[in-house]
Amino acid sequence: MKVPRGTAPLTGLRVLDLATLFAGPLAATMLGDFGAEVIKVEHPSKPDPSRGHGPSKDGIGLWWKLLGRNKRTITLDLSRPGGRATLLRLAATADVVIENFRPGTLEKWDLGWDRLSAANPRLVLTRVTAFGQFGPYAHRPGFGTLAEAMSGFAAITGEPDAPPTLPPFGLADSIAGLATAYAVMTALAARDRTGEGQVVDMAIIEPILSVLGPQPTWYDQLGYVQQRTGNRSANNAPRNTYRTADGGWVAVSTSAQSVAERVMRLVGREDLIAEPWFATGADRARHTDVLDEAVGSWIAERTRTEVLAAFEKAEAAVAPIQDVRDVMTDPQYEALDTITTVTDPDLGPLRMQNVLFRLSETPGAIRWAGRPHGADTSEVLAELGLTESELARLREEGAE
Repeated sequence: MKVPRGTAPLTGLRVLDLATLFAGPLAATMLGDFGAEVIKVEHPSKPDPSRGHGPSKDGIGLWWKLLGRNKRTITLDLSRPGGRATLLRLAATADVVIENFRPGTLEKWDLGWDRLSAANPRLVLTRVTAFGQFGPYAHRPGFGTLAEAMSGFAAITGEPDAPPTLPPFGLADSIAGLATAYAVMTALAARDRTGEGQVVDMAIIEPILSVLGPQPTWYDQLGYVQQRTGNRSANNAPRNTYRTADGGWVAVSTSAQSVAERVMRLVGREDLIAEPWFATGADRARHTDVLDEAVGSWIAERTRTEVLAAFEKAEAAVAPIQDVRDVMTDPQYEALDTITTVTDPDLGPLRMQNVLFRLSETPGAIRWAGRPHGADTSEVLAELGLTESELARLREEGAE
């Protein structure tokens, strides 16, 4: 299918989102942001838990407004015959199905890969679970928190003398959502060559391990086990957060040697540049106390605004430590339209993160925020060809 110039790049792609909390639905959101038609399939009486996750306004879950954007919402009970039959009819029209049930659940409902691929040989079935489809942990219940623990992330996060630290948000799920969207597009690219769909097996414990860097290789080759270092780095210094005279905080990084030298000139400690150990990041990291004292004492005598201006003039790398209030008014984010406004029938003007990246010719867009539970059921199923009597039978059965 030829997509007109300027049209979102995934226009014409149909995705069935059967997943809940959070990796699978996030992948579907990202596909929808760039034009895919995403149909969110929820249980008639048990909506996606993200609708009630976190703060709400007037009884409307705000997380769902973000996660459910660009999705049409329908209800089907897949454990009932009518729900299963309807899903198979939908799958016959789709390109992608994303699910995150425990391994064996679709098969229990007679909706396994054999049935789905028979209905649509070009389908990509994307299975997102904590531990993958096989192995000793496959059937355990699991969430992103367990991936953050198992992967080594928590073990290296926090201060050296403090407990391992878990993130206060869905880090592993979000990384897996990004990876799942990439996996779906990779499988679709293969389908373009072969004409056949396939199964994507995404284990949430794996993508977070990939972004942690070469820890397995370090251990394999050197027996090296990375430890908790707080905000410091074993690879360069100065690298830390520093408090300003007015109670603000800034972060400084010196991954490049030239930047490290600029920072020391700026804070009046050019003498340290001549030290033999200053020549490499790893050697500087072994003298972190000296460098932190030099940088931290200079920053502590100035306001955050003064520090940022001085670092910018010196072409040294610095950023303010911002909370969401600062993010909403940050001029760089404003220039990029990173936080954009969506008109929502429930809440009016609604601000949220924009699509993940910009394309010069075929940009993505937020067409609407998350819709009410089952709002599009009748319309979607009518488009599928179900008659009023078939819809009535689904309702009588409790499958819709």
